[in-house]
Amino acid sequence: MADIGNDTGVWMAKLVGAASGAGISLIYLLPKNRREAATRFLAGMSVGLIFGAPTGLWLSARLGITGLLSGPEQMLAGPAAASLCAWWALGILERIAGRYGARTGHRP
Repeated sequence: MADIGNDTGVWMAKLVGAASGAGISLIYLLPKNRREAATRFLAGMSVGLIFGAPTGLWLSARLGITGLLSGPEQMLAGPAAASLCAWWALGILERIAGRYGARTGHRP
């Protein structure tokens, strides 16, 4: 089994990619309050760090640019894309739940 868990460069690329994806997504769909912003940012960071590597590999293969990107570039793009998508999905689900919860009176 390959030991890629201790490579500092890979972890830095993942952290920067996940943070940039979560940060950029804050601009596109503004949160209602600080709590929502913090929750969604941390969720985006988590998803970017966990699913970023496979997402980067999948994206480069899907786009046919696997040989053109270096490992750190894939580790930067993957977490950014995963983080951005997770933030959007959570934001949309939260807005839908809030809208329908308000109609039925079950919203806390």
